[in-house]
Amino acid sequence: MANSLQGCRVLIVEDEPMVGMMIEDMLRDRGYDIVGVAPNLPVALELASSLELDVAMLDVNLAGERSFAVADVLRQRRIPFIFATGYGSPGVDPSFAGVKVLHKPFAGADLDAALHDALRAA
Repeated sequence: MANSLQGCRVLIVEDEPMVGMMIEDMLRDRGYDIVGVAPNLPVALELASSLELDVAMLDVNLAGERSFAVADVLRQRRIPFIFATGYGSPGVDPSFAGVKVLHKPFAGADLDAALHDALRAA
């Protein structure tokens, strides 16, 4: 997929450092601008509330805490986001039924497509 979103500002919320670095690399290789990587819920809430960003990717489970409060902040700010989880759609709170869920593990092309879809739907 040709990326028409070069420079799109992305927040990554991921508690596994190696997975977070892999996602950063995937997105940078596709021309995205990573504006923040949050390894836990408090940092994710702070960054989601304060950064200028276009889209976010949220790991659902952050060291045993769910990222739904971060999703609420993004929703209030009208910033599109996707979830990434190994649990699949059943692991997502029903209030986020329309949000794209990317199943871990995923390829860079799948992540790119999911972010495109989220931005297009916004």
